[in-house]
Amino acid sequence: MRRTTLLVAAAIAVTALTGTPAHADSPYGQGLDHCTPAESGPLVCHFDVAPGTYDVEVTLGGDTAGATSVTGETRRALLPETSTGAGERIRRSFTVDVREPEGEPTGPAGSPGLDLAFGGTAPLVAGVRVTPAPAAPRIFLVGDSTVCDQPGEPYTGWGQRLPQYLKRGVAVANHADSGESTVSYLENPALFPTVQPLIRPGDPVLIQLAHNDKQTDAETYRANLTTLVEGVRERGGRPVLVTPIVRRWFNADGTLNNGTALLVNGLGVDHPAEIRRLAAGLGTPLIDLTALTKARVEELGPEASKALYLTAEKRDNTHTSVRGATEYAALVLTELRAQRIVPERLIR
Repeated sequence: MRRTTLLVAAAIAVTALTGTPAHADSPYGQGLDHCTPAESGPLVCHFDVAPGTYDVEVTLGGDTAGATSVTGETRRALLPETSTGAGERIRRSFTVDVREPEGEPTGPAGSPGLDLAFGGTAPLVAGVRVTPAPAAPRIFLVGDSTVCDQPGEPYTGWGQRLPQYLKRGVAVANHADSGESTVSYLENPALFPTVQPLIRPGDPVLIQLAHNDKQTDAETYRANLTTLVEGVRERGGRPVLVTPIVRRWFNADGTLNNGTALLVNGLGVDHPAEIRRLAAGLGTPLIDLTALTKARVEELGPEASKALYLTAEKRDNTHTSVRGATEYAALVLTELRAQRIVPERLIR
């Protein structure tokens, strides 16, 4: 009786916020009665589901004009801000990877189940439907702090912003972890030994590891990446090698043509060059994110490019801001589309 009373109270609160009668319209009664408006901030919904993949359908809109975005779990962008006119209702859907830990593999466990937060400049939510999707393919991400689901602002990994560009039918499984090199990613039981058994035939696995291979020699670096590629192939997955994002480290002439910016390590190992050669040798797709991010940073120049990184906030020219991570995720998406690594029908 007490649980029923609490759910009714939550439903009444949501009705007041959205102007729409609260209802539960999923197969398991998971709807707006699982949502509560935060005292300050977005409407938050929690669903007691086991780890796995889930399709989420949201109905947006209300009596007034709205603009609503959706994030979930550890600050993942799941739906970009979507506008609705006064009296309009629209449905949008996406697929979410629910895992434990919910963010970085070696980070805090987070909360069990699925958590969604509705934000935007004028959020209006009329319904939420969560349905298991156990057969949904996943795009796995193997990487470091520039890729991972960063737990706290202002830090943001590009992998954290990638899901918003994808429609229902494919989930992003971001297993990137701060501080990892090719050496540690293979050795730590929470990392590749955990990821590899999860890969299913056809799943793309994007591998971007370089920033922390500061003392890894060229032979070992190539061998480690080869082991990762072969490990993905053993499971029937599709390995994709990704060169690292640049550091924002300008020369006097406004270019990034230096070892710091272009990830040449202390032993003289040119990581992007090694990855390019290895991709050609192993016959794997390559996303040259170094070249793409270099072009973007140089296009903006020394001053405007600060907004892509945490230069102003943290004096950090390696890690990206929300804006930088979003732009870099869009660059990755363009390559996933152009190389047909992800079907066009699954791209928003």
